[in-house]
Amino acid sequence: MRLTAYTDYTLRTLIYLGLTQDRLVTINDIAQLHRISKNHLMKVVHQLGLSGLIETVRGRNGGLRLNVAPELINIGAVVRHTENDFYMAECFDPTSNSCSYSPACTLKSILASATDAYLEILDAVTLHDLINHAPSRAHLKAPIPTLGGIPVVSKTMQKK
Repeated sequence: MRLTAYTDYTLRTLIYLGLTQDRLVTINDIAQLHRISKNHLMKVVHQLGLSGLIETVRGRNGGLRLNVAPELINIGAVVRHTENDFYMAECFDPTSNSCSYSPACTLKSILASATDAYLEILDAVTLHDLINHAPSRAHLKAPIPTLGGIPVVSKTMQKK
């Protein structure tokens, strides 16, 4: 099973916000750290805001922060909310299933059990669990973007 990029970015955003609860962060901060598209992150942040998991603060000194305590953010629920489907094989999708073995196939039930076990493990994990087992947070406190290896300080970072 592989998570979509959307789910991956959602989890990375939540982890980053969980590690930096002492300040507002920007989409640019997260994009630079993970080297991912700001456009993709804007979609992720928009949905996280609609879900109530994060708060977005508009304006000159705006940014993002968690709106829910990390121990209340269930990773299984986040993954279920962000993934389109959990079709492990073609036979899981009734609209496109053309497998000749489907009527009597035991593999489908085995894969379904594997998916259930996968989600059950994720259901036992919170954001709090992830951020308390994360590597050193020192590099997240003040990300300094570089251009050709030369540190570049953004206008938002100059105000801190």
